[in-house]
Amino acid sequence: MSTGKYDFSIAIGGAAGQGIATPGNIVAQMMARRGLHINAYNAYQSIVRGGHIFLTIRARDDFSRSHGDKLDLLLCLNQDTMDRHLGLMVSGTRVLFNSDDINPGTPASGVELCGLPISELTDNSRNRLVQNTVALGAFMHLSGLDFEILEESTRQRFARQGEVVVEENVSVARAGYQYALENFTPFPIPAPLGEKPLAIWTGNDALAMGGAAAGVKFYAAYPMSPSTGVLHWMAKNARDLGIMVRQMEDEIAVANTVIGAAHSGVRSMCATSGGGFALMTEAIGMAGMMEVPAVFINVQRAGPSTGVPTKTEQGDLWQALGASQGDFERVVVAPFNSLDAFNTMPELFNLTDQLQIPGIVLSDLLISEGTSTVDPDLVDVYPEINRGELITESTGSKEYMRYESTESGVSPRALPGLEGHIHIVATDEHDENSLLISDEFTDPHKRRKMVEKRARKIINLENMVPSPSIEGEEDADVTLVGWGSTYNVIKDAIPMLKESGIKVNHLPIKWIVPLHKKTIEELLSKSNKTIIVENNYSGQFARYLRSETGITADGYIRKYDGEPFAPHHIVEAVKEQLAGKTKISVPYQEIMV
Repeated sequence: MSTGKYDFSIAIGGAAGQGIATPGNIVAQMMARRGLHINAYNAYQSIVRGGHIFLTIRARDDFSRSHGDKLDLLLCLNQDTMDRHLGLMVSGTRVLFNSDDINPGTPASGVELCGLPISELTDNSRNRLVQNTVALGAFMHLSGLDFEILEESTRQRFARQGEVVVEENVSVARAGYQYALENFTPFPIPAPLGEKPLAIWTGNDALAMGGAAAGVKFYAAYPMSPSTGVLHWMAKNARDLGIMVRQMEDEIAVANTVIGAAHSGVRSMCATSGGGFALMTEAIGMAGMMEVPAVFINVQRAGPSTGVPTKTEQGDLWQALGASQGDFERVVVAPFNSLDAFNTMPELFNLTDQLQIPGIVLSDLLISEGTSTVDPDLVDVYPEINRGELITESTGSKEYMRYESTESGVSPRALPGLEGHIHIVATDEHDENSLLISDEFTDPHKRRKMVEKRARKIINLENMVPSPSIEGEEDADVTLVGWGSTYNVIKDAIPMLKESGIKVNHLPIKWIVPLHKKTIEELLSKSNKTIIVENNYSGQFARYLRSETGITADGYIRKYDGEPFAPHHIVEAVKEQLAGKTKISVPYQEIMV
């Protein structure tokens, strides 16, 4: 039963190659199986060995939106982690570490140092990763969990490596548990049982699953972090789901093959990051001219160019808005979180099919590589499918005009090869009957007619997707406006601000194109003070909003250091701006990774 009283965070720090993912996955799985809500964020470097990794896992008996502000338990796998992060720990927290190799230093008052004599507990094992398993055993006692829960998870995790490996890990985990039982003080609130077991996924898993649920039958990609997880999920499940998956030689080939597959009639998509998306943009323009529906996912990371490949940012908004040359119609959407990403994919595919335009999804590293729990009952794997004006059977000998100028601007689209439906599909401008204007003569009247025909397709686009709405108290001191992944952290910050006596509501923007300009204008006209929150330097959404509506915000909160917002960043910035100290707040990142 959810009480909202259990809120526990563990951070695991070490170097790449120290096996941080394994204890992290085991902790997350154990908590999810107990019905606790998980939100995990992994800050890591772009190297295979060395560097520093800092994985934070937050578990709650209520919905866990962000990785939060506090740490309860720090697991140090090397000296660097201890040196970097011991100062984050406050009274009542615990620090687990290998006392054989790590010097803890001097903690704040009330921090319990929990040193584990790893060599003694593992009978001088040469396996350096065994310290992770010992620490998991100690974690079970500190969290008030029965050892049998860990034993079950450990056996499942190492089953493929054989019984010898399984028994070694169970044995050292038990040793860690027993040592903690005899030497360490557990946390006062043990991990409770939730209402029912929950599933775990990443945002990339959700995007891939959403595409599969939408009926995707072709997926192409060139690996590029942080989007590669979509490719991994698709490749792993391709055979069972009847999806053709292809890894291409570059992103240009990816975009062209996706468009080719979509032209043949199958739902097709790809995922990349900002640099790969830049290479795809000419092809996206081609899809606009050819009126071929396809979906392109851009998982944003810190740029420009290669930038910081393993860090998060919302820096590609204007790239998506201006992708390719010329005027052409598109849909751009920025999901709020993993569940929203899953639900958005079928909705977007229906739109692209109905309007015969490309669709662009703006995710980011925070969403796509973040791990969270989900209630399986909320995942609709059989959404409504609408293929629009798609002709799949021959309708006789009537002359077929692929680009017929209809009132809606949407022309009947025939599958290639249908009898009586011969047509040309090319990158040049064309007439209604698909005859290329440049091959005949350049006719300004025909060109104008086709531009206006394509533009009519999105006149009613705003009515086809839900409009944004204010979340929270109507009579608020401040309205926070965010888009995409800022949704969860703003939601976490609002009750914290309320406790400080500041009433705040929230206008989250998901649909970038269409923007619902009139609705936003009406909602923000009632705001006492408007502050826009986004993960970039230049205020890309603020500029977009101003260009489309004329609205200038009263203040801005921006972060562009590669790390996501934490709730207290929002809280402190709002207070700072209400006090009149600044109009632009740039939160300081306390955790160094």
